[in-house]
Parts: sequence; C-alpha cells; structure tokens
Amino acid sequence: MEIFLIDGIGPFFVEYIKTKKKVNWSKIPFHHLSKEAECCVRQFAEIADNLEIFAQKVSKVGYNGITFDDVAHLTPDKWLEPEINRTVRMYGEQYQKLFTICSRYGLDVYLTMDILSLTPKLKEQINGNFQRIRQFIQRQLETVLHAYPEVRGIILRIGECDGRDVRGDFKSELVLRRAKQANSLLRAVLPIFERYQRYLILRNWTVGAYPIGDFLWHRSTISRVLEDIESPWFILSLKYGESDFFRYLPLNTSFFQLKVKRIIELQARREYEGAGEYPSFIGWDYQEYARQLEQANNMVGISVWCQTGGWLPFRRLTYLEEAGFWNELNSFVCIKLFKEKLEVEQAVASFADSTGCHDPVALLELLRLSDEVIKDLLYIKELARQKLFFRRVRIPPLLSVFWNNIFINHSVRKVLRTLVVSGENCVESGYRSLEKIEKMEVLAKKLALPADDIRYMYDTFAILALAREYYFSPYDNGIKKRISKAKKKYKKKYPKGSRPRYRVKTNFTPFAVKRSHLQWLFYLLLRRKRGYRVLDHLLTLRFLAIIFRGMVVLRPKLIPKFGRKHAMGIDTLFK
Repeated sequence: MEIFLIDGIGPFFVEYIKTKKKVNWSKIPFHHLSKEAECCVRQFAEIADNLEIFAQKVSKVGYNGITFDDVAHLTPDKWLEPEINRTVRMYGEQYQKLFTICSRYGLDVYLTMDILSLTPKLKEQINGNFQRIRQFIQRQLETVLHAYPEVRGIILRIGECDGRDVRGDFKSELVLRRAKQANSLLRAVLPIFERYQRYLILRNWTVGAYPIGDFLWHRSTISRVLEDIESPWFILSLKYGESDFFRYLPLNTSFFQLKVKRIIELQARREYEGAGEYPSFIGWDYQEYARQLEQANNMVGISVWCQTGGWLPFRRLTYLEEAGFWNELNSFVCIKLFKEKLEVEQAVASFADSTGCHDPVALLELLRLSDEVIKDLLYIKELARQKLFFRRVRIPPLLSVFWNNIFINHSVRKVLRTLVVSGENCVESGYRSLEKIEKMEVLAKKLALPADDIRYMYDTFAILALAREYYFSPYDNGIKKRISKAKKKYKKKYPKGSRPRYRVKTNFTPFAVKRSHLQWLFYLLLRRKRGYRVLDHLLTLRFLAIIFRGMVVLRPKLIPKFGRKHAMGIDTLFK
C-alpha cells in the first residue's frame, strides 16, 4: 500500500459549527464562505491556520494524502453563470494557499467530485443530455488538472448526491443511472488522467437509486461499470462492507474479485456510533479486515474519514481540539494497522506512548470494553448478524438508533420482535453492558482521560437498555412511564445549548399491522441473499416504486419527517 488518505474537511467547520444546532458533515459548507473578496480572504486565512495544525498532526501520524471538496468550486466554465465563475476563481486563489500548506507537510492533494454538481444555468445547458454531461466533465477535469499541479488525483463520487438541506451555488444530482453510462464516462475521462499522470479514483456509495444502485455489492453491475477499464492511473475506492460504516459487516468480496487497483474506506469518527462523543473503538474489526486483505491483489491504500459523515449535532473536531481524542485514537490505529502492519495491542501502546498515557494496558482494557458495549447494546446482535436486502440495498444492521436519533415506538417494537427471537437475552445483555460502562469510567479517571464522555455514554445507553425492555419484554404499561421519566431526566441533564445529546423519539400509539401480517410482508419484500428473486423484479423493483411515487404525491405525510427531510430522502430508495 502506498496511498494513505485522510479527509481535510475539519478546518472548514471551525467557525461554521459555532452557530449551528445540527450540521451536515457530508461536505464543506460552501454557502458559509463569503463571495465578497475581503471577507473571503479573511475566512480562508482562518481555515489555513487550522489546516496548518491539522496537516502537521496527520502527517506526523503517517498519512500522505488529504482529500478536499471539491472540483465544482474550483473550475470556471463557459456554461456557468458569470457571477459563479467570479466566485470560483476567487476560491481557486485561496485554495492554492491550502495546497501549499499540504505540500509543505508532504501531503498529496485529492479533490472530490460529485457526478454531477449543477447550477440553474448549467442544468439548462445540459438539459439531461448525456453527451453534454460527458463534455462538461471532460472540460472540468482538464481545467482543474492543468491549473493545480499539486492535485494528485480526483475522487469521482457516484450513487449519492447532495442532501436536501445543502445550499449554495452548486447542488449535485444523480445523473449516472445505469452501469453503461458510468462505463462510458470512465472511458471518456481516463485518457485525461493518463496524460497528466494523475489518479482517477472512482468512489461509490449508493442508497439504491436507479439500476446502478447496487454497484456496491452486485457483481454484474460492478463488472459492467468496469468493463475494459485497465490503467495504472485508475483506482476503485470501496467502503469495507456492503452497507454504510456499520459494525457486523463482513468485508466486501469485491476486494478479492476485481483486478483494478483498490482502496478501502474506513471511518474513524463513527457517525452512527456517537461521532466521538464517547469511545467507539474499531481496532479489532479493522485488524480483521487488514489481515483478510493480505490475500487481495492490487490493494494500494486506505481512505480514512476522521470528520466526514452524518447529519448530526455532535461537533467534535478531529486533530483541532482536545475533545477530538477518541476520533484521533481511531485514526491513529487505522494507519498503524494498514501501513505499519501492527497488531491492535501494539498500535494502542504506540498511541499511549505518543500521548503521554503511562498505562497502555489499562487503556487497552477500556477500549476492549468500549468495543463490547457498542456491539452488545448499541447494536442488537441477533439482528445485526442477519443479512437482509431490500430492493438494491443491504439493510443496515442498526435500525432502532440512527445518527443521533433513538426510536422507541410501537412500530419499531413490532419490527424487532418479528426479526429477533432471543429478546430476553437482548434485555439481559443490555444491562450487563451498563456495568461495563461503569468500569470504563473508573479506567478513564485512572488514565486522566475524559471521564465525562463515559458518563454521557452511560446516560445515553441506559435509555437504550430501557428501550430493549419495551421492545422485547411482555407489554407492561409501567415501562412507558419509566422511559418517559428517563427521557425527561436525560433532557434536563443535557439541556439545549449544552452538550449535544441524542434525540429520544417516543410514540407508544399501537401499530395497526399484526405481527403475522408483518412476517408475511417481510417475506415478500426482504431477501437474505444478494441475488434478486423473480418476486423482486416483479414487485419490489418495479411495482413498489410506482406505489411509493404515488404515495409521495397523494399522501406525503404518511412518510415520517425524518425520512422526508434528512439526507437524500427515503424516496431515493425507490428510484
């Protein structure tokens, strides 16, 4: 392996997060950057100061590349509005200063690029014509690679676009909908990268939209996208599993089946596991991936997300403040496992030595307990181990908690009781996990680590343990009162304006669907193998999509607000 990337999004958020309750961590908030020259220069000066700190630290740890958003904001073009071209040129001058800082610390620069970021005028010029889309992207790539010799590569993202809350001059949309289109685009732009001798990194994340939506795991789709793509300057970047950055996911088999160069994506700031508000150690999981990948050919690097990901109120900045400790620990262990081939115990000891912790054995014990608690209480083990697919996506192994939302309602109760047999064991293991968190707090105080983070973890996970009683124990009206009381106590201890907290969403209104009907519905809609059934082609991929689109138009409020307003919206699943 020779490429060790880390995301450089953090320095752009230092000022931005001071005024926001909830933050979209998926991309730099460009709308926050001024279009007035003097103010823009001042903003970028602050960004540069923070990047100096960040670059010095990550290069010292062992990273040799840094990723930034994005090509669209650095490439003027004749199809763009004149005022946007002026802004883009101004940003380009400021980005040049950031690239200089990176070069000083031996960090290669990689720019991200959504396929495709659009403005109103650009959308009108393209008018849905794929040939014009391809022409425009070719011009963009020529422009950016010619203008910035520091840029070592471009990361093209397909399968996902900007969330619904993204504001600014550009907003990306899913214009590649079929494998054939993606393959055609790769063939058209790859010669540009070969001529400049820069890397084209194809990065796929998908929420199952359109026929290309199963690219992450479907062998036929992957082979059609990569057909006849052979170049030393092409790299495929894949998340470690067949879903997002969750636990309990086996390593994606594509790492062993493809001939092209590959990078594995890892997440140090765990967006579904507290985002650094409490320890969520990933060392042993990633060590297992590293060992397996020793049998894979053409693995050329890793891409670690230390800040990017999620719509969250949590705002700890990795490598820019002391509060980023747990994320920095994960980032450190990632590079040691994959670059230096250390064991977890060696990596943790090395981290302890570098941070002045004089008891690596106690630290390792704290992290072992953290790993167990996350897997046994945040996740429901029996559910998480199931391989379930719906349409073109693998269902996440974490259902009752998503980002900073804890769902305690009757519909979730019925779903979980349908999918989980050993509910009583789940309740018992939940309370055993709380005892482990208490041990973690003792160890944190002994190590002079942030014990308040462990107490916050306990308070949050105590609600998860209560929720398990509601999910799996025989119905008792008293549990509703206990949950409501715990929710009020939690909100009082962590009021608005203090530490960001989880949102506990309770609704005890009976869910009308019987469990027997739910089991029948799951049989129709869910499958336990990757391949599609005849039923999927007839029902879930076609007819169900038509029904859902009709419901969006006629009864939009039937879709929960969380599914309508967050990220790309749940309707993306049905495209």
